[in-house]
Amino acid sequence: MKSKRVVITGMGIFCSIGENVEEFNQSLKESKTGIRPITLFDTSKYPCKIGAGIRDYRPEEFFKKKELKRLSRTDQFALIASEEAMKASGVHSYPAEEIGVCLGAGAGGMFEAETYHREVLLKGRSKPSFIWPFIPSYTTDQVAKKFGFSGPKFTVTTACSSSATAIGYGADLIRSGKCKAVLCGGSEALSELTFGGFNSLKVMDPYPCKPFDRKRAGMSLGEGAGIIILEDFDQAVKRGVKIYAEFLGYGIGGEAYHITAPEPTGIREACMMREAIEESEITPSEVDYINAHGTGTPLNDKVETLSIKNVFEERASSIPISSIKPMVGHCLGSAGAIEAIASVLSIINQFIPPTLNHQEGDEDCDLDYVPGKSREMKVKVALSNSFAFGGNCTTLVFRKYNPPSPLY
Repeated sequence: MKSKRVVITGMGIFCSIGENVEEFNQSLKESKTGIRPITLFDTSKYPCKIGAGIRDYRPEEFFKKKELKRLSRTDQFALIASEEAMKASGVHSYPAEEIGVCLGAGAGGMFEAETYHREVLLKGRSKPSFIWPFIPSYTTDQVAKKFGFSGPKFTVTTACSSSATAIGYGADLIRSGKCKAVLCGGSEALSELTFGGFNSLKVMDPYPCKPFDRKRAGMSLGEGAGIIILEDFDQAVKRGVKIYAEFLGYGIGGEAYHITAPEPTGIREACMMREAIEESEITPSEVDYINAHGTGTPLNDKVETLSIKNVFEERASSIPISSIKPMVGHCLGSAGAIEAIASVLSIINQFIPPTLNHQEGDEDCDLDYVPGKSREMKVKVALSNSFAFGGNCTTLVFRKYNPPSPLY
């Protein structure tokens, strides 16, 4: 399977700090945050009232009124980001059956299902169209339909690692020869069920999250979509399309420990990072930057730090590590894809996005977390972690693309 090289020829994003890749990149550089009071639904009864929601979103600017009747907020974000990625890549030139779609999903159309439920309780009836997009795979179906792709189509639901896993599996589809290109990533919209659920678990910080900080007290939720177009390297070169970066490999596995708590030693997470590095055919010494899962919860950040130390040993303290969740929130089903795009942008533009709100480390979190502001730095290889509920762990590896020198 490793005989085929896989490259990125398109990216698209729609989230609280950027409605396209250019805006997102600038926000990462300027250390902007999208976390603020949530207005999408009533949060007055919850301890936490903030999150990285997409403000001033007007769906009618992107979709016709008829289209909106059957699209959830999650579907809309995915289609907007996919449109941007497709314009950059131009992979629609391939036969439709040679292009796959593989998306990660979280709550799917839960927000619309909640609207349906409220109206039934209050009025006795509601529009059936509110529950059509409820199943998580509906988003994948809508994206495939939009572009007419009839190749392999998959929806991955492994909690917060879903979209990272979707990217890894998309690469496998290309390496196996099943596809020439795969549209992959994920989308997630805020909903009261997920917001209330995480509040009830007492893992939400009433203030903007502060990963790896001594006073970290929980996470901040977010929403948005991140889409990456993966393509067979030889085909991309043949088409003469711009190549953003190379996807080297990934590691995937499970802890088999607890449904919400990470295994305390970080051994399994370390195994996934090692697997990703080995599949990428590089050494730990070649990793320049780690985009951490970094949720801001006391246990997650401690365990992720332990796992990084386990893999990189004495070099761990010299590797820049950052979490962008204080900017975009924890986007659950789309977190891995949005963070993957941030990792690729760090390679393209040679900078490390910061970990906002990090002011003070402790004995459990004592590495270089790039606090406060972005850092200019040469980045050739970036590693992106996604560690999810249920012990679902995925690590992605990306490398700077250097086109071959022309022959004279």
